[in-house]
Amino acid sequence: MAEGNLPRLVKEGNLILLKEEVANVWDAKKRHFGRSGDTLLHHAARHGQLRILTYLVESLEMDIEVFNSDYKRPLHEAASMGHRDCVLYLLDRGATVDCLKKADWTPLMMACTRRNLEVIQDLIDHGANPLLKNKDGWSCFHIASREGDPEVIRYLLGVSPTIWDTESKIKRTPLHTAVMHGRLEVAKMLLERCRYQPDSKDKCGVTPFMDAIQHGHLGIAQLLLEKHKACYTVLGCSRRSASAPSRGHSTGSCPPVPSFRSRRRRQLQSHFAAADGLALRCQGRTCRHNQDAFVAWR
Repeated sequence: MAEGNLPRLVKEGNLILLKEEVANVWDAKKRHFGRSGDTLLHHAARHGQLRILTYLVESLEMDIEVFNSDYKRPLHEAASMGHRDCVLYLLDRGATVDCLKKADWTPLMMACTRRNLEVIQDLIDHGANPLLKNKDGWSCFHIASREGDPEVIRYLLGVSPTIWDTESKIKRTPLHTAVMHGRLEVAKMLLERCRYQPDSKDKCGVTPFMDAIQHGHLGIAQLLLEKHKACYTVLGCSRRSASAPSRGHSTGSCPPVPSFRSRRRRQLQSHFAAADGLALRCQGRTCRHNQDAFVAWR
């Protein structure tokens, strides 16, 4: 059998045949496969093959801190795929809980992309720091807010009550993130339990309310108007930030100026028209004088 088939045997969980083939490959424990540079340990962790993971660590004595081309450790793989048994095994064997892959992502951040509360709890119970940030300034709380699981948000606030008080490198808060992705229940929880300032702006001048309108989340926009006292205004927000796509907000840089095509213009006008109605229904607001500026921008 070709040496390149070893990862396939790991994925399939075929431990008997794997042992036979490994005996014929002198450097199997050190070999990196493909462009990603994954080892057999990475493949076992990614696919949740605990028996094979145990064999590789205890019989072949593979290093649990081995990393691939992106500096991912096996713990990153197990956490990102939600394989709790593999996560616990690696942690019990002494894996570094806050190891960093490319772009400074920790296993806890990876676990938050999967909404797997048990894995998140296990990592924190073993000392993972929920306040760490990646290269874009995102913490695990930004990521959890993007994914939108209220139970994960509730747990993180419970173990670290100040975790909400964070910004990315372009001054995006977890509230910005939850609103932009339409996570209504998470947005409600953040407004109830956290002390976000109304109309906090990112580096592009975008507030959570603007995010809600631009992405068509009018229920969240109404929530921000009524519960968070958001101001219906675009003062300080340029046409660039209001018409740009969301990609830059996700990757950590201000988005480029796109062509303002008619379809996008019609969509925004529709959202803004709905926002007009929301604002008019808002009683006792002090910012209606800014409507003229909003209409003028359109």
